[in-house]
Amino acid sequence: MKRQLHLLVIDPQNDFCDLPATWLPPDAAPALAVPGAHADMLRVAQLIREGGAGLTQISITLDAHHRYDIAHPAFWRAGDGGAVAPFTQIGARQVRDGLFRPAAGGALPRALAYLDALEQAGRYRLMVWPVHCEIGSWGQNVHAAVRAAYNAWEVANLHVVAKLSKGSNPWTEHYSAVMAEVPDAQDAATQLNRAFLDTLLPAQHIYICGEAGSHCVKASTEHIADYLEAQQGKPALSRLVLLTDCMSPVTGFERQQRDFIAGMQERGVRLATSAGIVPELQANAPADGAA
Repeated sequence: MKRQLHLLVIDPQNDFCDLPATWLPPDAAPALAVPGAHADMLRVAQLIREGGAGLTQISITLDAHHRYDIAHPAFWRAGDGGAVAPFTQIGARQVRDGLFRPAAGGALPRALAYLDALEQAGRYRLMVWPVHCEIGSWGQNVHAAVRAAYNAWEVANLHVVAKLSKGSNPWTEHYSAVMAEVPDAQDAATQLNRAFLDTLLPAQHIYICGEAGSHCVKASTEHIADYLEAQQGKPALSRLVLLTDCMSPVTGFERQQRDFIAGMQERGVRLATSAGIVPELQANAPADGAA
């Protein structure tokens, strides 16, 4: 019987990829290019082409943001009314001290409540990112090689690749494929996505890759690991496989990725390369003529 092998690709989108000029359309460029991401995505595409017959499910997550978003520059002003540059970190204390404020009148109470909750969770401080993965933009689209590979997989297997959108609520960051950093009680899309998590439970192996290893891959894997352990016990974490050559960190956050990978390995998660898992995928492929 074919084993259940699930590939999860986190945010394989143009805006995160350091695409060469020959891959760029006129007047377009990645908004938040991660060094190494283009090569990562080429390896993901090759993995799907070479080992896809052994995969029983592929899931793709997609950042989907508005231009006006609590983690984008348009949301904020400096205390003197000036613009806030991308890659500025903002803490609740700085807002209370008047160093930063929301641009929209009346947004201060909710913004402060968010910053307080975010900091209490202890995972991240608010980062003002460049506008990226804007809904409907070229930058939100999937890297062309990955899309071509999974489209061919859909046709060959007569099975849909799950596409999971995240990040459209402008009041919370949403790094994880599983839940927003601060879930909104009025928005189910920001809350724990049990329906998706439950698709992972039957898998003998869940291969995780994507961008960026320091942020969205990290947050997604941590939430998935916590859920698997809660539902099926600590041994279930050995079914998670991080494809370390198919993820890269945001510049300046290299340590966060290293610490994340080391922490996952300590919890029992397997580390592998894309080429290293191809044989086990090919061994799981049905024989010619088999169902």
